[in-house]
Amino acid sequence: MSPIFIILSGVYIIFSVALVSAILLQKKRSAGGMGSIAGMGNVADTYWDKNKARTQEGQLERWTKVGAVVLCIMSVVLCLV
Repeated sequence: MSPIFIILSGVYIIFSVALVSAILLQKKRSAGGMGSIAGMGNVADTYWDKNKARTQEGQLERWTKVGAVVLCIMSVVLCLV
């Protein structure tokens, strides 16, 4: 095994643990799919819903998406190395 593979594997494990932690820290969505089935859709257009990206929860969701993309890219890179 090359040293670059060992380093990338260590970084991959750290990103994996960070992504799992970020997913577990997020709030559960209580409505689930039933809100759209019952015809409610996006009824709640409150101040908090409109500015969710600025909250800590919105930041956590965004970083979870970024982490998932980075993890997928690292998986491909590790397969090629």
